[in-house]
Amino acid sequence: MDRNLAHNSSPPRTRWRKVAYGGMQPGYDDNHTDESFLEGMVMNASVVKRDILKVMKDSVSISEYLCIVALVVLVWAYTLSSTLDENSLLFIDASLLVSGFLILLFTQQKLSLGLLLHYFLNICFFITSLYVLAPIYQTLTRSISSDSIWAVTASLLMLHLFLHDYSESTVKAPGALKNPALTSCISVNASVVASVFIASRLPSRLHVFAIMLFSLQVFLFAPLVTYCIKKYSFCLHLCFSIGLMAMTLSFVYMLHRFLFALLLSLLVFVNVVCPYWLIKIQEYKFEINGPWDEAKLCFDITD
Repeated sequence: MDRNLAHNSSPPRTRWRKVAYGGMQPGYDDNHTDESFLEGMVMNASVVKRDILKVMKDSVSISEYLCIVALVVLVWAYTLSSTLDENSLLFIDASLLVSGFLILLFTQQKLSLGLLLHYFLNICFFITSLYVLAPIYQTLTRSISSDSIWAVTASLLMLHLFLHDYSESTVKAPGALKNPALTSCISVNASVVASVFIASRLPSRLHVFAIMLFSLQVFLFAPLVTYCIKKYSFCLHLCFSIGLMAMTLSFVYMLHRFLFALLLSLLVFVNVVCPYWLIKIQEYKFEINGPWDEAKLCFDITD
């Protein structure tokens, strides 16, 4: 009788609450949960609803850079076959340099005289260094067979395309400082080494200088120019990209029909098939958030 009275008179347990440590609630284990634990569960809270037209517009930047690299390979092929001589290459280099500088001039709003002078000095140093190093590049791979050079160059270009930052997050706008990722550095270095390998198979010093200047202008400065065009006007970016694709396809068609079909299939795959796949797989995305997630600190800063 006394035991029953003592049992009935024992204080009831406090209601379980979700707190950081179970030891703060006597009578409950650390892993105890009740029916209210799943009340805060949220499904697909951060899943982004994508529009296929917007995804296709975003994929244009990838196709644009693929065409840029394809044009570089075309110039390499025409140079190695002696279709393009030194004078033609130097004319192309000068045209690219002037057009790129004009695009930067007209698409940027914060260009001062000091910044323009800084660009001019850097360009002069860049061109002078290439001209001085041209004899070294010409004899760098003399003891390596041409078949090995073509295989390594193709592998380096594939590595460059695979690791290139298509999101443009590491592009340096004028006056801005951004640290590139490791993959972007590897991508740029792969393109430079591939350019050196191609230049080492040319007959004259001027040939080597011209092809190196062309390749480095494209690989190093083309992302900056296309970024400035896109930032200035997205419609201008689309027109530029479509015109670049059409020009690249026409040049590749004149070179080889199979390469034309391959490049056209690749562009269709990037701009049409991949966006469609991305939209379709969103239907199968299943994300659950709840009390078990890591805590996120939110600071309310008021004046």
